[in-house]
Order: sequence, then structure tokens, then C-alpha cells
Amino acid sequence: MPANTDRYESAVARYFEAWNAREPEARAKAVAAAWAVGGGYTDPLADVVGHEGIAAVIAAAHEQFPGFVFRLTAGVGGHHDTARFSWELVSEADGSAPVAGSDVITLAGDGRIRSVYGFLDRLPAGA
Repeated sequence: MPANTDRYESAVARYFEAWNAREPEARAKAVAAAWAVGGGYTDPLADVVGHEGIAAVIAAAHEQFPGFVFRLTAGVGGHHDTARFSWELVSEADGSAPVAGSDVITLAGDGRIRSVYGFLDRLPAGA
């Protein structure tokens, strides 16, 4: 079982590396490392497929919330090729976390993400 747990935790670590990459080149590299070719990302505000679309969603989040980072708030749980985890978007300036959510990911055979289904648990008004 630890090997499977490591697989999920590694995938989620790469996921956060992608979401926290601020520079376009670093972001593109991190997205390619985290997501399988043709992988997708879906949440209430976005539904994209492919590395470019995913990188664009991440860039838009950084534009809307400059100076914020995504962080894991609970352990990663998984079975078969599916894992779930919770996260929040935290201000580096004051530690506030106006956005929080939970994601469910499915993994491809190589351990990269095939799909993400995101749920927003906390969102500021007007966002």
C-alpha cells in the first residue's frame, strides 16, 4: 500500500508545483510534468483539456490572486487510479485564505494526471 500512497502524493505534489508556478515557462514545464498529454481540468469556473488550456487557467488564477499560493490542507487519500485532497489559496502577505476547495484526480499509467474534478468550498463574493 505505501507504493500506491506515494504515487498519489507524488502526483499531488506535482499538481501543486504547477499551480504555484508563476513564470510562464516554469508553469508550462510543471503542467507537462503533472498532467498526461490530453489531460483535463474541470471545476465550476473552468473546463479545459490539454497542457496549454490548463496553464491558461493557472495563469488566470495568478492574475486574479497575485501574491497567493496554493497549499494542501489535508492528507491525500486514494485508491486504484483515483485520489482526493483539499487545498486553500493563501496570501503570502497576511496568511488569509479566501479560496478553498477539494479536488478529485484520476491518474494515467505513468502517474501523471488524466483528469481533475475540482470543487470550490469557499470563494469570495464576486470572484
